Amino acid sequence: MRYVLLFVFLGLQSILLSAQINTYSISFENAVHHEAIITANFNSLSSDTLSLRMSRTSPGRYALHEFAKNVYNLKATDSKGSNLSITRTSPYEWKVSGHDGQVNITYTLFANRGDGTYSQIDETHAHLNIPATFMYAPILSERPIEVNFKNRDDLNWKVATQLPHVKDNMYSAPNLYYFMDSPTELSNHKVREFNVDNQTIKLALHDPGTEEEANTYFDKVKKVVLAEKDVFGELPTFDFGSYTFLACYIPNASGDGMEHRNSTILTSTRTLANGGMESNIGTVSHEFFHSWNVERIRPKTLEPFNFEEANMSGALWFAEGFTSYYTNLILCRVGLISTEDYVEGLTGTFNYVWNSPARQFFNPIEMSFQAPFVDAATSVDPVNRENTFISYYSYGSVLGLALDLSLRQKGLNLDDFMKQVWNSYGKTEIPYTIENLNESLNLYAGQQFGNDFFTNFIHKSEMPNYNELFKEVGVIISQDEHAAYFGAAVSITDDFNGKIQSNTKIGSPAYIAGLDKDDVITSINGDSFPNGIQFDTFIKDEFKPKDILLITFLRDGIERKTEVTLTSDPNYSISLEEKNGKALSKKIVKARKDWLKVD
Repeated sequence: MRYVLLFVFLGLQSILLSAQINTYSISFENAVHHEAIITANFNSLSSDTLSLRMSRTSPGRYALHEFAKNVYNLKATDSKGSNLSITRTSPYEWKVSGHDGQVNITYTLFANRGDGTYSQIDETHAHLNIPATFMYAPILSERPIEVNFKNRDDLNWKVATQLPHVKDNMYSAPNLYYFMDSPTELSNHKVREFNVDNQTIKLALHDPGTEEEANTYFDKVKKVVLAEKDVFGELPTFDFGSYTFLACYIPNASGDGMEHRNSTILTSTRTLANGGMESNIGTVSHEFFHSWNVERIRPKTLEPFNFEEANMSGALWFAEGFTSYYTNLILCRVGLISTEDYVEGLTGTFNYVWNSPARQFFNPIEMSFQAPFVDAATSVDPVNRENTFISYYSYGSVLGLALDLSLRQKGLNLDDFMKQVWNSYGKTEIPYTIENLNESLNLYAGQQFGNDFFTNFIHKSEMPNYNELFKEVGVIISQDEHAAYFGAAVSITDDFNGKIQSNTKIGSPAYIAGLDKDDVITSINGDSFPNGIQFDTFIKDEFKPKDILLITFLRDGIERKTEVTLTSDPNYSISLEEKNGKALSKKIVKARKDWLKVD
């Protein structure tokens, strides 16, 4: 008898639980016009009014994105099919009242941007970022979710997602956050997979190329996965035993990459056959590194993630920036880029950071605070980013480089420090503070070393001694004191004038002379520009530092004149010692091999 009662109890419990699952379906009959029809069912409701929202943010992004603007034709009914009253209380919230404990909604979504933030629906695919697609009920955020992706069988679509599979085209999520964090690709894509430590790494590749191209690319992906595993000593424990790269390399996509807990979005207009085989792999490296650093080694300031407001963190120089440092380092370590290309490729980021006037205004923590304004955020008013902002990706990348080389001078390295942070905060999933990172570096490398690094380079904006750091690994950094510098981004127009394209840099010759964005230079020392030559090349070929140039220019249609006194070019070049004719010592050869893991 008790067994019968047990089965009855379990059966009732199962019915109760199933009754409290939020269910969705999405179909794509009008994909040719970028529309989807979405339905959702919310039952066992206790309050008289149900609040529904479209998210304003997306996991992996920090700025606001008003997804509600693409939602229309919203209707609501109760369990009997009777129409319910809908009141729009804000641009992104609707309240449904008068229900009988159940609310069923249907609406149309327009979606035509295929990247890591938005959704795209057409007859090539349904590329779905969940916050940009599905309306949700905040009060029901802990309920499990089931979603039915109604595939276009006539287009040979299949589903790729980190969501657990239920049956057919039905997938589930344990709660709202996991659902929101689970981008989904419906397309005629290729699938590759391999096993690492009893976990499955998958590549869902939406690309028009051949099977052979897919195999070649997946070989590169495998190398990246294993090299990044070596940095941390192990893979993360993926929640359902697998990790999926969702790659869309098609002309109608928009270039992007976006990390998620057990998957990542990779989008590019470059197909594998059209340059993507080489250019797209960097995003693979960056985003997979995030499965440790930011997904599990998580800043406390991003917990819990807010779907209604911008998400600000002062730790992005580490979460994004150190990840950026490893992006190309990993590609070099596995032989996908050469040592020379890697080292010389440091130059652009290095100059962008260390020649920026913005360091006088903000340190790396404060640069990270700017993310809600710059992370794919939109604004129509002019800003002064050239002078006030350095990307936390770039800033953190060159600081990661400096920390790695500094640690190597002590017989340590950044890989082992990242392992320590992983074991303390990532594997345990204890969100960290910046103070925690400081303490971790103190523990790993000594209190004076750790405190000096954070005091000088994180809480202040000082520049590490890269000359000494690079010397240890056979790299030369130099400036050309004989090259002239004007200090403005100038492009030659069709009528052979020079238009200043961006704000002139604080302290540069052009800035001191009063030149500004949109000024049109018509002559230098009374002469017009020669045909077919770039402005910077013209300045460096024709003039030298300390030369004084008489500039005639137009501002708002009025001719003006000023004098520009050229200075030496502040930009650095970074190169290998042996390329400059120097033989490497055995000590340097070993140090470089330890760093880059290549001969």
